[in-house]
Amino acid sequence: METNTLVKPPQWGTLKPVAPGVVGIPILIVNAYMIGTKDNWVLVDAGLPGNAKRIKKAAETCFGEGAHPKAIVLTHGHFDHIGSLETLVKEWDVPVYAHSLELPYLTGKASYPPPDPTVGGGLMTEIARLFPTKPIDLKDRVRLIPSNGELEELPGWRIIHTPGHAPGHISLFRESDRVLIAGDAFVTTNQESFWAATVTKKQEIHRPPAYFTQDWEAARRSVETLASLEPNVVATGHGLPMQGPFMLKALHQLAENFSQEALPAKGRYVQEPARFSEQGVDFVPPPVADPLPKVLGMIGGAILAGIATYAWVHHTRNRRGIKSIL
Repeated sequence: METNTLVKPPQWGTLKPVAPGVVGIPILIVNAYMIGTKDNWVLVDAGLPGNAKRIKKAAETCFGEGAHPKAIVLTHGHFDHIGSLETLVKEWDVPVYAHSLELPYLTGKASYPPPDPTVGGGLMTEIARLFPTKPIDLKDRVRLIPSNGELEELPGWRIIHTPGHAPGHISLFRESDRVLIAGDAFVTTNQESFWAATVTKKQEIHRPPAYFTQDWEAARRSVETLASLEPNVVATGHGLPMQGPFMLKALHQLAENFSQEALPAKGRYVQEPARFSEQGVDFVPPPVADPLPKVLGMIGGAILAGIATYAWVHHTRNRRGIKSIL
């Protein structure tokens, strides 16, 4: 039987081997990664807020007591990838590398455009309207990823700009064994489904999380770029790592059929993308009709009407009971 995965679904927080010198740290619904060896390693992304201790413990498990990276590299700056970043940077005193188009959201200059809960999908899409978009401010801790895509702290790896899910989204590729860390350019579970994202972690090559993807044409091109690398192993921001011919075939299918299978039928950013510059957000398309607030309002109104009716009936019965006694 062909093997398509590297590990069994781990419990939250369990270290996840990906490839030689690459270890994943599952943090609830998102992954961070450690790349390198004891004397020279890098953290990729920083998970959800409140998980700095978990990430530090993972580092010490792999690299020894007091271990800290040479640097932190961000695939992008969405809240679930930078949640514990400020705490880790302060405690570790290391630089943070990001693409220039992500800098406004890491230096307090701009907020991301609002997420899109109208693209369809599961519960994660519906609750995306509550996800934070405000920036953090790392000040002079942030460093630009070099234009050649190479970092001294990441020998043997190439950093590739893969926009769409975020303007400055990047992926990391190691040519020697064709290991790909794809961030959210695509993922290996249906991240829009709460059940898949949090419980089953059913493995599949899936489009980037739709609720935060704000340029679908760029997202399509990025998937095509990553598929053309012919990776042997993929590790993504959400879901378990995958490997082998089954994975590669599914990745090529996603790239080749993106417009038919991955592009949402509707949504705020489907017909017209948000536009970005190194100063922040230049344009956000107007919102589309969102039926949920209206539906919730109708449900709330019905509940209030029911409560009022019950109270009136109860009050009337009490009055009749009092009269009968008198």
